[in-house]
Amino acid sequence: MDILQTWLEGSDVPVLTAFILGLLTAVSPCPLATNITAIGFISKDIERKNRTFIYGLLYTLGRIVAYSLLGALLIWMLRRGIDTFDLQSEVSRWGELLLSPMLIVMGLLMLFGDRLPLARFGFSASERSERLRGAWGSVLLGILFAMAFCPTSGLFYFGMLIPMSASAAVGYALPAVYALATGLPVVIVAWIIAYSIGNIAGFYRKMQVFQKWFNRLVAALFIIVGLYYAYTFYI
Repeated sequence: MDILQTWLEGSDVPVLTAFILGLLTAVSPCPLATNITAIGFISKDIERKNRTFIYGLLYTLGRIVAYSLLGALLIWMLRRGIDTFDLQSEVSRWGELLLSPMLIVMGLLMLFGDRLPLARFGFSASERSERLRGAWGSVLLGILFAMAFCPTSGLFYFGMLIPMSASAAVGYALPAVYALATGLPVVIVAWIIAYSIGNIAGFYRKMQVFQKWFNRLVAALFIIVGLYYAYTFYI
């Protein structure tokens, strides 16, 4: 953390500064909690270990999409002299309000979804819903977590990145660089799971036995992080 702060203070290259801001965001308490939750989500299906790395990339893609689209709007507004304070406040407020209940609901569905009579209401474990839990679920999770601004990430993004982007020649690209850095820890851990630990045959067989309990652990992680954010944002 101190090293990143030193690099940030000594950087006068916008792209490098955006990347360092993203790394600082990734290791801050609130975003770190969401990244840990994301790692649990994308590595949940151990039998398809080779997809874990792809899901890590897709999660980061979701963050890039969210930060880039919001950043493009804010940069456009700032360059035209429009006040962005209200928009920033609304994004932060709704992100905080939605994150906690969505995490808790997702965790409860992971734990008890197979016991609910969803088929009576037209829901089933179709190929489409499987994709949502995998590739599309990873992208959507990245978007959701990106929009859940806590004070630290809000300061880095709204207070430092966006004003710098509005005055930089390559400003519209900087939110994407920032987003890439915020998701980098997830990509690295996903790569380790997919191509390092996952290729150890003995470990893999043991983890297959552990699959059911691991899924429950991931669901519990979603609920715990959701309760943590509920305490942080509501209490």
